[in-house]
Amino acid sequence: MSTIKTRDAWEAMAASLSINGQAFINGQYCDAVSGETFASISPLDGKVLAQVASCDQADVDLAVQVARKSFESGVWRDAAPTRRKKVLLRFAELILEHKEELALLETLDMGKPINHSLKGDVPATARAMSWTAEAIDKVYDELAPTPANQIGMVTREPIGVVGAIVPWNFPLIMASWKLAPALATGNSVILKPSEKSPLTAIRLAALAKEAGIPDGVFNVLPGYGHTAGKALALHMDVDCLVFTGSTGIAKQLMIYAGESNMKRVWLEAGGKSPNIVFADAPDLDRAAAEAASAIAYNQGEVCTAGTRLLVEDSIKDVFVAKVVEALKKWQPGHPLDPKTTCGAIVDKAQLERIIHYIEAGKNEGADLATGGHQVMQETGGCFVQPTVFNNVHNKMTIAAEEIFGPVLSVIPFTSVEEAIAIANDSIYGLAAGVWTADINKAHKTAKALRAGSVWINHYDGGDMTAPFGGFKQSGNGRDKSLHAFDKYTELKATWIELY
Repeated sequence: MSTIKTRDAWEAMAASLSINGQAFINGQYCDAVSGETFASISPLDGKVLAQVASCDQADVDLAVQVARKSFESGVWRDAAPTRRKKVLLRFAELILEHKEELALLETLDMGKPINHSLKGDVPATARAMSWTAEAIDKVYDELAPTPANQIGMVTREPIGVVGAIVPWNFPLIMASWKLAPALATGNSVILKPSEKSPLTAIRLAALAKEAGIPDGVFNVLPGYGHTAGKALALHMDVDCLVFTGSTGIAKQLMIYAGESNMKRVWLEAGGKSPNIVFADAPDLDRAAAEAASAIAYNQGEVCTAGTRLLVEDSIKDVFVAKVVEALKKWQPGHPLDPKTTCGAIVDKAQLERIIHYIEAGKNEGADLATGGHQVMQETGGCFVQPTVFNNVHNKMTIAAEEIFGPVLSVIPFTSVEEAIAIANDSIYGLAAGVWTADINKAHKTAKALRAGSVWINHYDGGDMTAPFGGFKQSGNGRDKSLHAFDKYTELKATWIELY
């Protein structure tokens, strides 16, 4: 548990915090080759936290050269899995040892409540690193069934240089989901954090070196997507690109891969997840509380957010009233106040996007049940109320498009078949929730839903043992679990004839 509890204590720590905005290449912090920087602006109050290196093609070329050299040297690639495991476990320990600093950076840079950063994001990041480390020396290769005079081996080999482009909503966790399996399998990695929240990725680099990851194996390039991100995606010597972010950018990255060297591309993209509540749900109060959490946690800036709340018509009015009541616990507050549950939107551009969608909901005839307003403007920060629209139909803009903010669309249904049809009527297929006391209905609905994760009688479940990723335009490949190793390795068949 943290010994720093009060808002005043966190603010005092923030005032004394030394923030590094440099890139990290070949084991050293450095400026961008061009010398260019951009301002990291806190959504808490609009103040500049640091000037951050604005990396571009020249920096990508340098980092890829370094990463390739480290990979070909075998210094990390050829290390025994037990050796890589030991280093990554130390990396996880260092993340926890620096949990307050990392949590504070995450909150200042991205806007999430400090208690969520401290008790959620940082431990989850360390857990991803340690779980993956513990798994790597327990993954076996294969022998094919062969005649007596032959041996058929199937082996996994690290893919090479991995470019990881991660989003701004969970900077630490999303980075760890890529870094852990990529490093565990022996690759060299270039991490490109979002320009909206790069500070914790930059800090992680020093901890990686302290843990024992060799120079050149882990590099961090802050910069814009259209500069550093594009250069990484088009680079002819990057073997694999992994990404979490919007579907639009995910599609563009696939194009870049085709235009360059056919690098492997693994994508976790957008979502518009349905949360289906049947009239026979075992606990409507709990379902309402989790529906509120599913839209307001992390200010709704969650790819799996339960943004479409499908409610059986016979209980809709009662249930919506319960959700509105539950959202009273999720009103915006200062992110450094430990009591805050809903923090700041990441920046003004995202705030304006959310406000635009709220206006679209009103203009298209949805009923505003609660929220809908920007608040705390006197702080200079970016805050908006969690918002619920009732009587939405699935073709409305707020039901069809990913908003990435705390805007909930309530859609009624009258049968299991209608609920499934509405839920699947989306370009996305990332996650879904189902609430029912009928085990047959639960399983049949779950099987029918086109989503990578389905949670029954809760929302947003699972741990590192469960694969995470989507169907349809929510992407391909899986993060977490042993399945994550598939993205960072190549399968080799070696066939031996015995004489």
